[in-house]
Amino acid sequence: MEVTGFFTAIIIGLIIGALGRLVVPGKQSIPIWLTLLIGVVAAILGTLVAGVLGVDETAGVDWIELFIQVVFAAIGVSLVAGAYGRRR
Repeated sequence: MEVTGFFTAIIIGLIIGALGRLVVPGKQSIPIWLTLLIGVVAAILGTLVAGVLGVDETAGVDWIELFIQVVFAAIGVSLVAGAYGRRR
């Protein structure tokens, strides 16, 4: 992953975290900063997985890569919301 790709993943990750939270049904009782952190991690993981699958460099918008990132974010929000909710 190039440096520009890494920074782009962080910026997109902020949006991805919010989208991941919207995809998960129900109320998630986690703070917004944790959602954004999950989004950044999901964006980085999604970019890496897209690179492995060979779909990271496509013409136009990388819809497959964005889909992978949102799926990672939704999974992350679900897991963290479950663990965070039980802890409180």
